[in-house]
Amino acid sequence: MTHFLQDILRQPQELERTIDHLSGVGWRSLQTAAASIRKARHVYLTGIGSSWHAAFGAGAIFYRAGRPVYMQDAGELAQFATLPAESAIITISRSGRSVEIVNLLAKARESEATVIGITNSADGALAQEAQISILVPTLRDHAISVNTYSTLALAAAALACAAADRFDGKLAASLCISAAEAERKIPSWQEQIAGNGWLAPGKLVHFLARGGSLGSCQEARLLWEEGAKSEATALGTGAFRHGPQEMVVKGARFGMWVNGLRIREQDLSVARDLRHLGASVMLIGQDLPPDAGDLVFQLPHVPAEWQFMIDILPAQLAAEYLARLSGVDCDSFRICSYIVEDEYGLMGAETAARKDAE
Repeated sequence: MTHFLQDILRQPQELERTIDHLSGVGWRSLQTAAASIRKARHVYLTGIGSSWHAAFGAGAIFYRAGRPVYMQDAGELAQFATLPAESAIITISRSGRSVEIVNLLAKARESEATVIGITNSADGALAQEAQISILVPTLRDHAISVNTYSTLALAAAALACAAADRFDGKLAASLCISAAEAERKIPSWQEQIAGNGWLAPGKLVHFLARGGSLGSCQEARLLWEEGAKSEATALGTGAFRHGPQEMVVKGARFGMWVNGLRIREQDLSVARDLRHLGASVMLIGQDLPPDAGDLVFQLPHVPAEWQFMIDILPAQLAAEYLARLSGVDCDSFRICSYIVEDEYGLMGAETAARKDAE
C-alpha cells in the first residue's frame, strides 16, 4: 500500500478530529478570529499551492453569507497588491514557511494589517507571527497534501461560518456524521475505481466544478500532476461553457463535481452533452443518477455548502490508483521541494544537486 493511500484512508478520522478540536479547544481562537473579521473594513482570503485550494470552500461560504472577501493567492497578493488600512488577511498554509507566506507576513507588518493564520505547524512563521493563530492538529502527510489539505479547508470554512454566527454544535455534529459516512463509502468507491475505463494512463483530464467544489476541482488537478505525474486542467463549469468546449474530442476525459442543491440539472446536461460528443465523464456528487456518467461517485448526505469537505475523497482515491496503474511513484517528488522556501527556479538545492549527479 502506498503512503498516499494510507494518508487518504485516515482522512475521515482526521476530519472528525478537526471538527472536535474547533468545537472544543480551538473554539476560542475561532471566535476571536471571527470577531476580527467582522470588525475589519477589508478581508482577504489567501494561501499558496494546495493551501490556496483549501480557501475556495470558505470563500463560497463567505459570499453566500453576504460577507464578500478578496480572494487571491499569496504569491500574487504579496507582490502585486497594496493592503489598505484596517484589513484582515486570512492566510492558509500547512507549514507556514512557504516563501510567499513569509513575504506576505512582512507586507502585512508594514501595512499594519491583522493576520489570521490557519496552519498545521506550530513552529512555522505563520503560527509564530500571526496576530490570531488557528492551529489545526493534523498528523503530517507523507508527501502529497491529503489530510493537511482537507483539514485546513475545513478550518477555513468553519471560520467563515463563525464570522456569520453559523458555526455551532448542531452543524459540527452533522459534519462529523458526514465524515464517518464517507469513511464507510471508501471501499465501494475503490471497487468502482478498480478497472474502470475512465482511468487511463497518459490521458489529459479536464476537471470542472462550481462553488466550494472549485477547491476540490483545483486540488484534483494538482493530485493528477503531483501524484500521477499526468497532465490535467481545472476550470469552473460555467466558464467551460463559454468557448473551451471547442476542444472536446472523442475519448477526452472529464471529471465533474455536481452541487448538492444549485444548478444541478444544468450541470448534468453538460455531462450528458460531453458524453454525446464522445467524451468519458466522471461525476462526483449527492443523489446522482447512476447512469449519468462513466464513473459516478455517490456522496453521503452532507450540507450542500460543505460538500467540498468530502467530495475530494473519490478524486484522491482515483489519483492514487492512476499513479499505480501508470507505474509512477506517488510517494516522492521528482522535482518539487516539500516546502518551497525561495522564489528561484523549480528545483530546491537538494533536488538540483541530485539531478546534477545523475
